[in-house]
Amino acid sequence: MHARTTPRRAEHAGSAWYRQPVAWLGALLFAASLGGCVLMIVLGARHADEALPTGGELMKMPLGEAPPAAPAPAPMP
Repeated sequence: MHARTTPRRAEHAGSAWYRQPVAWLGALLFAASLGGCVLMIVLGARHADEALPTGGELMKMPLGEAPPAAPAPAPMP
């Protein structure tokens, strides 16, 4: 004998989350983006950036301390 499924059970059988292609597509995209993030972190850790020649300024800001200011001239009496 075969067990009959009730209409209610048959209605919900096709709507299980694992039978939805959109859920699998979302899970696949999430896993791919997570894997890409891990790959970028690993590649970034393996290959260090070389220092750029700056010439003492970076974006028109001095990299060191400014020289001390000259004393102000004494006022004339």
